[in-house]
Amino acid sequence: MTTTTPKQTKTMTSHSEHRQPKVIDFEECLEFLENAGQKQFNARFRIHQEDHSIIYKLLVYIYRDQRNAAKIGIDLRKSILLTGPVGCGKTSLMTLLRLLLPQKHQYIMKSSRDITLEFFKDGYAIINRYSRGSYYTGNGQMRPKVYCFDDLGVESNIKYYGNDTNVMAEILLSRYDLFVNRGMLTHATSNLNAQELEQIYGNRVRSRMREMFNVISFSKDSKDKRV
Repeated sequence: MTTTTPKQTKTMTSHSEHRQPKVIDFEECLEFLENAGQKQFNARFRIHQEDHSIIYKLLVYIYRDQRNAAKIGIDLRKSILLTGPVGCGKTSLMTLLRLLLPQKHQYIMKSSRDITLEFFKDGYAIINRYSRGSYYTGNGQMRPKVYCFDDLGVESNIKYYGNDTNVMAEILLSRYDLFVNRGMLTHATSNLNAQELEQIYGNRVRSRMREMFNVISFSKDSKDKRV
């Protein structure tokens, strides 16, 4: 007589604000993300088996699962920096994962390149817009805007009235201060590794990024899913 080992169902426990803890099934999350991706991007969108471990870490963070976060080394006080090769699915995943959050807690996806182009047009007010001016206001309260800066590091320095300004470096420095003092979160994606980011932004910014971010990385051998 043979016996079959029951399939182990991977779960997370959601600790959403003002709600009782709720058990979340990993497979159901994968199905939701794939369906959402097919609607938002195209019918060929797929969640790939080799990405499950990355997605699991991101879901543990999204659902504020304290027990599993401690097991896999995720600090829930910090933000997410998702890195990996071009085309591995960083932007798609961060775009879709926000849909699992209540609308008022969804972070805003924003291209780093677009921000530098805004700076070229409108000047230093843009740095304030994405840092110290980055709040929702209403009912006498101020709630930080959480951004996910997409493709961090590929933007070029923009020359504005003769001054070379590393726009994203200035924004990150300001948001670091707000993270320390007010808990403002800042997510990001990047094709670059830590050393390459340091070359672009300098060791001052890189040091602060270590304190701000949980780094989650795709394998350097991850295939380009756009092909």
